[in-house]
Amino acid sequence: MIRPGSPAPGTGHRDHKGPPCPDEEAGQPTAAERVRTLLASNASATLAIPGADQEEPGAWALDFRVVAPSGDVYLLAVSGSPAARIAAHALADELTAVIELTDVAPVAVPHRIRGRGWVAGWLTTARGAERATAIGLLAERYPALDALPGLRPGGAEHEDTDPVLRLEVGEAFTDDFWGACHVEPDEFAEAAPDPLARHEAELLQHLAAAHETQLRSLCTLLGRGPADCGMAWPAAGGRAVPWEAVTPLGLDRFGLRVRFRAGEACFDARFEFPEPVRDLTQLRRAMRQLFEAAGA
Repeated sequence: MIRPGSPAPGTGHRDHKGPPCPDEEAGQPTAAERVRTLLASNASATLAIPGADQEEPGAWALDFRVVAPSGDVYLLAVSGSPAARIAAHALADELTAVIELTDVAPVAVPHRIRGRGWVAGWLTTARGAERATAIGLLAERYPALDALPGLRPGGAEHEDTDPVLRLEVGEAFTDDFWGACHVEPDEFAEAAPDPLARHEAELLQHLAAAHETQLRSLCTLLGRGPADCGMAWPAAGGRAVPWEAVTPLGLDRFGLRVRFRAGEACFDARFEFPEPVRDLTQLRRAMRQLFEAAGA
């Protein structure tokens, strides 16, 4: 990771910084969008600072984070926490840190980790007008914060006030269903999270609880006839067995990912929408079209 503005061999070339990005197709989010989606979602996040004592994972958890239009990431820390103490005296280019993100499926399914992400950069404490701006962004993302003393945009800053940390992004990385990919800071800043990110968990839980029949019917779109659509593909010499579970695993503006499972065997299938959706109204229409195409 090279600080922006500091010339160094290979700066700006992915092949010197990590695995090359797989070809990104039109029907899938870009790597930068996927990292931004992880930050905007309910994915668990922790802060790692090289050389710091990380023996208490809970002390490094990041429950409140938001990305500013500039691409900087603002983090609400707990007053007196290790991160707050270390960042309090850091200069602009002195303290490096990494946000580590883990994306866990919000439904009961084997192998629940769907992906991981890392956002690395330089950590400082936001103060004065910058802090007020950051608090405004955080309160917009997490409305409950607006009611806490000292955390209103115009609130006074005291020694015991929870500090706001700023991570100036130097690079990001994602490893998920679509593969492993490095993300440049300008790509990160220009990307936007998936419009369904904040609703995905409850939508998947609703599909799993109330639409099992329709989900099972999706296998007809994989070339299986209605007669054996509910059966798992047999192993060599074996006979077909019913699917034990068909679980919605992931949802974004481009489509739905479903996991089919029978015993120890399972596979994932992705069903793309006719066109990307922008909101819940368009999602309902796309899901209806998908189930109708499956004959549900």
